[in-house]
Amino acid sequence: MKEIEILTTDAKVAELAEELASEVAIAVDLEADSLHNYQEKICLIQISTTQRTVLIDTLSATNLSPLRPIFANPAIRKIFHAADYDLRSLKRDFDLNVHGLFDTMICAQLLGEERIGLADLLNKYFNVELDKKYQKADWSQRPLPAEMIRYAAADTNYLHRLMDLFIERLKTLGRMSWVAEECALLEEVRFADNNGPLCVRFKGAGTLSRRELGVLECLLQWREGEGARLDRPVYKILGNKTLLELAQRMPQERNGLRGIEGLPPRLVDRFAEPLLAAVARGRNIAEEELPVFPRQPRKLRDPAREDRFKVLKKWREKEAARYALDPGVLINNFALDALAQANPQSAAELDRFSGLKTWQKAELGEGLLGALT
Repeated sequence: MKEIEILTTDAKVAELAEELASEVAIAVDLEADSLHNYQEKICLIQISTTQRTVLIDTLSATNLSPLRPIFANPAIRKIFHAADYDLRSLKRDFDLNVHGLFDTMICAQLLGEERIGLADLLNKYFNVELDKKYQKADWSQRPLPAEMIRYAAADTNYLHRLMDLFIERLKTLGRMSWVAEECALLEEVRFADNNGPLCVRFKGAGTLSRRELGVLECLLQWREGEGARLDRPVYKILGNKTLLELAQRMPQERNGLRGIEGLPPRLVDRFAEPLLAAVARGRNIAEEELPVFPRQPRKLRDPAREDRFKVLKKWREKEAARYALDPGVLINNFALDALAQANPQSAAELDRFSGLKTWQKAELGEGLLGALT
């Protein structure tokens, strides 16, 4: 591999944008530091044309606005692998909207690949081995070691060739429109606005009483503050299981902290005072101000719908084998359940059903109606 250029100034990014404007396709990937810092951020963006690969050090070159027209132009294909998190991060950190997406992981799924990870695909088709240990590396460290630079560049260096290989197979199978629709839908993903209490997004909080939720919220608020102060991911401060047990026990003195999973004596010595204070704040929240865990209304049993769902699952199993696809890729369970509920009985009713993609209706509609009637 040739020496890889790392762009560290805004001026160099602007020069790159001018160069990319004449490209028909670019391969893109990014590396972030979510496992190593409190506020995750993009640390590196890799971009490959068919001629070369460059890395943008986004900790040094922070003005990426010249790239916005490039990323937004659907005439320039943007090749990603597993783009979901990348698209969300690019929008959050740099207000970059991607149009013209081509996701090779979506291609792999719709081609029935057994393994869809990039490392597996590069090894299968190009005999290239990526060292997976760098997937969890600290990409905020500077300078980056040479081996990490090579790893980052390899992520995009082969995507053009992988895309060409997949396009040929997709065209043969008549599935290019499937990929186009899936990629167009993926372009719209964004990180959710996480407003409101932290506890309502906490796994396991649905089993707690409102008082326990109030204690948990105070514990979570403390952990967030501690993570920000130390610039560490919050899970490295105290784990979720530990906070959940603390919320359930609501200890009022130091001895009550003993025996809690994930809270060894050294952490009791370190955190006893703020933890007990957080628990006390939660215990003292006025009843009417306690958080409420949002709950979906319980579905009434509908034996006819359940029977239709079973029929659809059996039909999907056969169809998935015929297409050589994973059943969940062909149609996921959520869509099948919605279909069983809606029970369309004609092509017009199926066309009005919003739970399927256009390609699924076109390719599978007749069979679906046959299974339901």
